[in-house]
Amino acid sequence: MSKNPIPQGKYKPAVRYGNLIFTAGMTPRKDGVLMMAGKISPDRPLDDYRDAVIQAASNALTAAQNTLAPGERIVQILSLTVYLNATEDYTTHAKVGDIASNWLVEQLGEAGIGARAAIGLATLPGNAPVEIQLVAAAE
Repeated sequence: MSKNPIPQGKYKPAVRYGNLIFTAGMTPRKDGVLMMAGKISPDRPLDDYRDAVIQAASNALTAAQNTLAPGERIVQILSLTVYLNATEDYTTHAKVGDIASNWLVEQLGEAGIGARAAIGLATLPGNAPVEIQLVAAAE
């Protein structure tokens, strides 16, 4: 079991209710340190953001998995929300969401595909480029 991401405030990384797991929004922090900051812009290649998106998704999945009892597993990602700290002219939010979705499928197979929203915002905590939140089902 991996170590939970370090909360940046008074909240839990994930909360479980029955078979449902809700994660907090996770930015691309590794050991509590933001690995990338700034806005997502059409002026930069999408690949520039790949590691940050995967780190945020990994933090969310780790938080969800750390609510599991021995022998349990995540059977379905129900919802994936990808928040983007995007410039005003950025319009390909879904492509950033695809990075997270594809990584989740690599980790969980078809169970990694759920409903998804990719939302552009003016700012995110710590000027993070992306924040990811999951809702998952376990058994």
